Amino acid sequence: MTAAPSHSWGAAWRARLTVALMTLVGVALLTGVLPAWAHKASDAYLQITVQPHALTVRTDVALRDLDRELVLDTDGDGLLTWGEVRVRSAEIESLVDRNIVWQMRDASHQPCDAGPPAALQLEQHSDGRYAVLQRTWTCRDDAASAALTYRLFGASDPTHRGILLWRDAEVPRTTVLAPGAPTLTLSWRDGDRPSADAESSGALWASLFRDGVHHIWVGVDHVLFLVVLLLPAVLRREAGHWVPAQAWRPAVGRVLGVVTAFTVAHSITLGLAVFEVVQPPSRWVESLIALSVLLAALNNVRPVMVKSSWRFTFVFGLVHGFGFASALKDLGLSRSELAAPLLLFNLGVEAGQLAIVSLLVPLAWWARRWTGYPRWVLGAGSVGVAGMAALWLVERVFDLQLLGLGG
Repeated sequence: MTAAPSHSWGAAWRARLTVALMTLVGVALLTGVLPAWAHKASDAYLQITVQPHALTVRTDVALRDLDRELVLDTDGDGLLTWGEVRVRSAEIESLVDRNIVWQMRDASHQPCDAGPPAALQLEQHSDGRYAVLQRTWTCRDDAASAALTYRLFGASDPTHRGILLWRDAEVPRTTVLAPGAPTLTLSWRDGDRPSADAESSGALWASLFRDGVHHIWVGVDHVLFLVVLLLPAVLRREAGHWVPAQAWRPAVGRVLGVVTAFTVAHSITLGLAVFEVVQPPSRWVESLIALSVLLAALNNVRPVMVKSSWRFTFVFGLVHGFGFASALKDLGLSRSELAAPLLLFNLGVEAGQLAIVSLLVPLAWWARRWTGYPRWVLGAGSVGVAGMAALWLVERVFDLQLLGLGG
């Protein structure tokens, strides 16, 4: 008489967890249509240089982000020309000035005078062309402080981040700026030694760790690659069909194999790319990332590799590492200065990956006994991911924009 309520309770919870898992996969698929380059997050790069009685700020903003805000591509051909950008330079400068607000003061606590902006330039970064804006503030006394309020793209892209670089006695310092974050104040002491008053040095380094977490969470193609690799980990193949795993140890082993292979692989290529040992073209890296998601999803529908999935994961994990590298490569640091940022950023990537695994795998384990799991969660979810990845692949290989959706 007591077994029935227990069975009913277990079935009810399994149904709830299955719905939650399907919702997570659905949300991942829906968010996959939003970014134009699903793996590369939206970043701007700021660099401040101190000179006697002057402060110069350089700001690099991606043209794809400016085009979203200002519609720079006036003829709608999908290609931004120098002419289309140059004639809108005043609007670009106004947009940046409204949303990146600097307040410079000298040692006498008097405001420094902002000079006119330098002529707009373009520069090629690892993920596309950027508009380069530069302005110098002149101070009557020695430069003493700079306060930065960052709001760029806060309304249109909450995932956007600004990455600020400055030097403390020739030691590079970086911090990551989220739109709407509290004002950051840098002060110059002992003549030319800047320090962060608003945040400790530890917090500034922690911002690179958080940026690693941020980049994996907004990299929809990377997230979907992990999802389609982990969904079958709680199942096993029997007579050509997926059936629930009976013991948790083999399932945990499969999860650890996938996660370890991916971690080792993308850590290798992240380091190689950041230190410029190997520099494959960004377009082909992004295309191969889309291909990896497509093949992983199709393997769930028509399994070819089941027991050796970690080998597949390692091979394509190498490609994903190149995809992560652009965030660090564009900081403008020398090779000798990149070791600490690389370590912190990669630790953030691993922490973000662990969070995804910790959420997804327990849900999948509890939902695996639902008879519809192989068909609707694994099968239908993988078909949806495969369709999205195929769209990304075509867009990236042929440099197209299909139906306004992006990969």
